[in-house]
Amino acid sequence: MPDYGRALEFGVSVEPLADPPDFAARMATTADRAGLDLVGIQDHPYQRRFLDTWTLISTLVPVTGNVRFFTDVANLPLRPPVMLAKAAASLDAISGGRVEVGLGAGAFWDAVVGMGGPRRSPGEALRSTEEAIEVMRMVWSGERSLRFEGEFYSLKGMRPGPPPAHDIGIWVGAYGPRMLGLIGRKADGWVPSLGFSPPGRLPGMHEKIDEGAAEAGRDPSGIKRVYNVSGNIGPEGEGRLEGSAEKWIETLAGFVLEYGMDTFVYWPNRDHGRQVELFANEVVPGVREAVARERGAGLNS
Repeated sequence: MPDYGRALEFGVSVEPLADPPDFAARMATTADRAGLDLVGIQDHPYQRRFLDTWTLISTLVPVTGNVRFFTDVANLPLRPPVMLAKAAASLDAISGGRVEVGLGAGAFWDAVVGMGGPRRSPGEALRSTEEAIEVMRMVWSGERSLRFEGEFYSLKGMRPGPPPAHDIGIWVGAYGPRMLGLIGRKADGWVPSLGFSPPGRLPGMHEKIDEGAAEAGRDPSGIKRVYNVSGNIGPEGEGRLEGSAEKWIETLAGFVLEYGMDTFVYWPNRDHGRQVELFANEVVPGVREAVARERGAGLNS
């Protein structure tokens, strides 16, 4: 799998824990001070231990200055896309352009239904996600009056605003071939997790995205590839990402150069604050250097 040549970004995944209530703020400010690019916050509204993701992000924006936030990934069945787009645009305007949207078609359907949401078949999940992307882009378009009539969503003369401060990216979390094709045709990025899409599966998944991009006349290198990774920086362990900073650097650089990923969102297994600092200060610079060196060597060969 070729390196798509995209600029690298790095972030941290933060659980929206209600106890302790300051956990997310501590992690976000640590990531911000350490110079990371992104904070991703998962969205499972039916999880009783979790705060609401959008409410939480709105409290993290004022205590940070540079890091960008994204839903990793937003639960579409429980968040109508018109309101998701309105919330994202509002936070983007407040933060000066520091919000992106990770979007998920849905999972844990019993829990979704338990909150009054729909239970969708795989085909329905695909079609609703495609409609949602269209609706959200319309809401951000600056048009004066919006009309849309779809299978799942409709707009009947909505007057959108305020506009976002920047072009918000829509990054879809998905694994199936049809949804990967949709990402290639319509989305700005892909957000898989290492546990569900190990490196050996990535070439075939990239291929589906790239086929979708080609079908839509898009450049595959324009699609961001975000990898959620977990592990521990420290003593050697049996896991792929359990070990020294040097092991992490070699592994993540390989994910870029051999497997086509460009952005890494780290979910520490323990000692979260210290792990975020180690990731930002020891791993990230090493990965950037290793990738730049190999890319430079390729240009000069």
